[in-house]
Amino acid sequence: MSRTGRQQNHEVNMKHTTMRLSLLAAGVMLASGGLHADDQDTRAIAERLVDEHFQESTLTREEQIEELMWFAKAAEPFRGMDINTVAEGLTTHIYERDVLADAFTELTGIEVTHNIIGEGDVVNNMQTQMQSGRNIYDGYVNDTDSIGTHIRYGTTINLSDAMENEWADYTLPTLDLDDFIGLQYGTGPDGSVYQLPTQQFANLYWFRYDWFQREDLQKQFRELYGYDLGVPTNWTAYEDIAEFFTEHVGEIDGEKVYGHMDYGRRDPSLGWRFHDSWLSMAGMGSPGVPFGNPVDDWGIRVNEQSQPVGASVSRGGATNSPASVFAVTKMVDWLDKYAPPEASGMTFGEAGPVPAQGNVAQQIFWYTAFTADMTDPELPVTDEEGNPKWRMAPSPTGPYWEEGMKVGYQDVGAWTFFDSTPEDRRTAAWLFAQFTVSKTVSLEKLMAGLTPIRESDIFSEQMTEMAPKLGGLVEFYRSPNESNWTPSSTNVPDYPRMAPLWWQNLSPAVSGDISPKEALDNLARDLDNIMARLARAKVFDTYAPNLNEERDPQYWLDQPGSPKPKLDDEMPQGKTVPYDEMMEAWMAAGSRE
Repeated sequence: MSRTGRQQNHEVNMKHTTMRLSLLAAGVMLASGGLHADDQDTRAIAERLVDEHFQESTLTREEQIEELMWFAKAAEPFRGMDINTVAEGLTTHIYERDVLADAFTELTGIEVTHNIIGEGDVVNNMQTQMQSGRNIYDGYVNDTDSIGTHIRYGTTINLSDAMENEWADYTLPTLDLDDFIGLQYGTGPDGSVYQLPTQQFANLYWFRYDWFQREDLQKQFRELYGYDLGVPTNWTAYEDIAEFFTEHVGEIDGEKVYGHMDYGRRDPSLGWRFHDSWLSMAGMGSPGVPFGNPVDDWGIRVNEQSQPVGASVSRGGATNSPASVFAVTKMVDWLDKYAPPEASGMTFGEAGPVPAQGNVAQQIFWYTAFTADMTDPELPVTDEEGNPKWRMAPSPTGPYWEEGMKVGYQDVGAWTFFDSTPEDRRTAAWLFAQFTVSKTVSLEKLMAGLTPIRESDIFSEQMTEMAPKLGGLVEFYRSPNESNWTPSSTNVPDYPRMAPLWWQNLSPAVSGDISPKEALDNLARDLDNIMARLARAKVFDTYAPNLNEERDPQYWLDQPGSPKPKLDDEMPQGKTVPYDEMMEAWMAAGSRE
């Protein structure tokens, strides 16, 4: 869909929302014969919440009030109940805890405790609840990376079914699922929605726009490399730019500078560094959005029945394929040669703020969740007016990448519910979940956390006004190509069990103890082994692994598509484009099929 088409689409959705809200308001009035005293009290609370907390919205003030009054009415059977929900410690979820939970409690009489814990702890608690059947939390914000888990175990609530049946009277008439930009990532192969997005951020290329614009540096780069300094579109250019700033520029304004930033400490977050689409950025997987079919961004192949058949090349997977070896080799080399020396001992959280300190030229693997941290006017990466000296842009792709493949990673935190939660508590939590993503509150939440979930918010006047301060974030999400950045796929049958295998197996390669090829062979074998064990245990309701028999890897490398044979030239001529020219093309582009 073109950009104009997307704008028209969300304008139509907004008209439909307005119609639904008008009908909703009329229904409330007819049912009550006018506003009774309780309704008047509820309206007063709704008016105050809008005026105090939710002034920025794509809805009118009256539409917001009517939406809030629906929540109060729907919540009446659960008034006085205490519920517990949980999310990881992102700014967006802290806003949900500190503002939205209190507002919902006041409005509905349902006491919500929105717990903020570590991401790993969220996954561990979720796994325990799924396995034991013991209710720990009434609702989880869980990354859609776990969608493959949720569709298989039979314990996760199918939201599509629930909204048509037991939640028919408790589903917000103006929820507007078509307005969500990441709904497809929490959707199973059968088209059913299992997870409802509440925050979303991407993994992009980040660079110092001001340095790239300097004529002296442009001249020096052209003399050394034979092409222009600009946004790299392939990994060769990224490497050339990393080398240029680290070894040839060396210092800017008396400070040592580096051409690359990353992290390498043996830690669970090192797994994110790799399974968050790093191999697919190099071109390891198959074409097809959102995940690559039949081989996804983990290198796991599925058959036509969506059953995983292997991660190893010997089974038709690509986890230890030449493209994967190339990707891991480059990560290790760049970390060693072009990043600050301390980066190899850092975790994700420690490395994230480093580019904001002002001595890094670019980062190929940068999470937009750090955007808010980059906008402080006191930072060396902003000018006197608070405008960014940096920009974000589409990620460069590796030599194995081909048109139609996903380009990078998108993290989507989404509301997830389990059948082990008592139905009344689950329904009350569903109401709170919808409240946190409703159009009444979603734009204010976006402005607080910069993790968009609604197309209507992205195209709002408020975000147009904020865009110059955000270095390309708004432009990224307004482009139809945004849908080529996607989370882990439905091919991954048990994310909580399988994700740790990445950092455990690849950290020895990062530290130089074994080669990337050895590390990936170990990883692919372990992925296959755990899928085989799960299949034997018969723990899945659907889409159980059915591994291919092992055969000579060359058989699969000789077949069309992924896994792909080693290229004769993995480092072709570097290519760059000027940032402004790239963004024009980016915004004008049509989405890939």
